[in-house]
Parts: sequence; structure tokens; C-alpha cells
Amino acid sequence: MKKVTGIGGIFFKCKDPNKMKEWYKTHLGFDTTQWGVSFEWRQEADPTKKGSTQWSPFAETTKYFEPSTKDYMINYRVENLEALVELLKSEGVTVVDNIEAFEYGKFVHIIDVEGNKVELWEPNDGE
Repeated sequence: MKKVTGIGGIFFKCKDPNKMKEWYKTHLGFDTTQWGVSFEWRQEADPTKKGSTQWSPFAETTKYFEPSTKDYMINYRVENLEALVELLKSEGVTVVDNIEAFEYGKFVHIIDVEGNKVELWEPNDGE
């Protein structure tokens, strides 16, 4: 079973997310929105299919990364999230929440061996 297929996103805490987005827009050309920026790319195995990687600054007071105390969270793209969650549970991995489905994919959070919250995402980005 293929587990992680790529990086889905990089999320980090900062003092002023809007100022951070503006700085990256001005100096590095990020096309930022209220959520950050989504970098689109084509899948190597099938170039007709798009993929994306999200970059998002969060307020330093966000609770979204809890129970981790780290200032960042990585989102990994995965295939077959339901099967992967069952496998991870059988391996003793802490699954923080239930799988949630949105129009852009399914999500769940786990905790790694050092207490980092990790977001797993099965995207709906095929064309």
C-alpha cells in the first residue's frame, strides 16, 4: 500500500499572518489569498491530473496545531485515507480525530513519535 504521495501543505505560526502573506507576496511573488497560497503542479504519473501544495501562515495563538506544541504542521498527501487510518491504528499510531470530508478532499490528524501533529489529506484534485 502506497502511503504518502507528497507534501500537501506547510502550515506555521507567526505573529501577524496578514503581514507575512503580504511580505511573501511583495518579495517572492506569492499569489496569496486569505488562506495563504496554493501552488499547483501536474502529477508525474499522469500529467493530465493537477495537484497542489498549500502554504499557510497561522496566528501564533491558533489552537489548530494542538495537541502539538510546535509552531508548524506538515500536511502529507495520501491515497486511500480510510485504509491508511486503519493501518496506522493497528500500528499503535495516535489518530487525533475522525476523517472529515470536504469538496477538496478528506482529512485526518495523527501524532508522530515526537508529539508533532501531522495532517493527512486525500485530495480530490484529479481531472
